[in-house]
Amino acid sequence: MFILTEPVYWALAAGLLMLAELIIPGGIVFFLGGGCLVVALALWSGLVTTWSAAMTLFFISSLLLIFGLRALFSQFVEGDSTTANTVEILDEVDRVVLVVERIGPGRAPGLVSFQGTRWRALGDGSEMLPDSHARVVARENTTIIVAPCLDKEGLDKEGLDKEGLDKEGSNKSLSD
Repeated sequence: MFILTEPVYWALAAGLLMLAELIIPGGIVFFLGGGCLVVALALWSGLVTTWSAAMTLFFISSLLLIFGLRALFSQFVEGDSTTANTVEILDEVDRVVLVVERIGPGRAPGLVSFQGTRWRALGDGSEMLPDSHARVVARENTTIIVAPCLDKEGLDKEGLDKEGLDKEGSNKSLSD
């Protein structure tokens, strides 16, 4: 265990770990190198003389550096971060899907094609036949809740969307 009491080896390990931080980012490896540097200084000054004391000092100093200084250094060196829509259902509601397997009547499940895959689907109680279109209303875990719509644009039998507007955006019920 002679190598563990030599300050040169601890200083060498400190330098290698601190350089390794360039390859393995995250701030942990750098502070392990800092722990090695603390041990090297303690061995050089004579404060630590045994390998067990050197290892104990390494563990304690590394943990103190990681927990004490990592938050401080993280303020100055930011990593990559992205902000995405965390409420995924907002991207799915009101999308028109193709019915692949009959849905309904009642609570009988079926299948719809949505986002390149087939999803289990429940309807509003009415029957939806294969090759018809439906509108996503909600999602419960891996089941999509759909309501019928007759064409791909999401218009009902009278050619109106869910707000009662036709394709041009005018209120058909007022013009009749």
